[in-house]
Amino acid sequence: MTEIKRIAVFCGSSTGTGEVFMKSAALLGQEMVRRKIKLVYGGGSVGLMGQIAKTVAEGLGEDAVLGVITEDLAPREISGAPHGEVKVVPDMHTRKAVMAQNADAFVALPGGYGTLEEVMEMITWQQLGIHAKPVGFLNVNGLYTKLLSFFDDIVSAGFVSAPRRAIAQSDTDAAALIDKLIAYQAPDNIIKLAKEGKLDQARG
Repeated sequence: MTEIKRIAVFCGSSTGTGEVFMKSAALLGQEMVRRKIKLVYGGGSVGLMGQIAKTVAEGLGEDAVLGVITEDLAPREISGAPHGEVKVVPDMHTRKAVMAQNADAFVALPGGYGTLEEVMEMITWQQLGIHAKPVGFLNVNGLYTKLLSFFDDIVSAGFVSAPRRAIAQSDTDAAALIDKLIAYQAPDNIIKLAKEGKLDQARG
């Protein structure tokens, strides 16, 4: 069992082509509010990022939201007053490390290349024992179905072990996904490595 007080959410700074994507950010935010789970996110005020930040801030207060954004992205992804505290960091590696250090779990909402890169790094970091925190995909409108199937394919092909496949949790429902993240436990050897403080080293 994992105690989750903060979730780092990776998602698009765009709205996507259908209302279902923005709605998914609002629904995840509402479920986090219901459970009193705080938000760590990419710091933008537009797209899905802006929607989930707004939802959590309105439900739990501005101090429940921590945004982390790079110096070069801030002018493009912050429009108007952002929600909560926003930390501006020099580069993407620092951004991901700070988000990881301040979160108990990770969720990928719909997004593009940046979202994929961020959540895949969290999966890889767990496989390497840098952290033992649960990672999940909210599979909205089937957006991640093929990617999740690919994960099964690389297990069958012998590139990922079956226990490591379980690192990438998923569900189509926000509440069910959070339940899975709470229930998840990393393999013992990963927990042992994570306790050695490798996540702190990742920031450097």
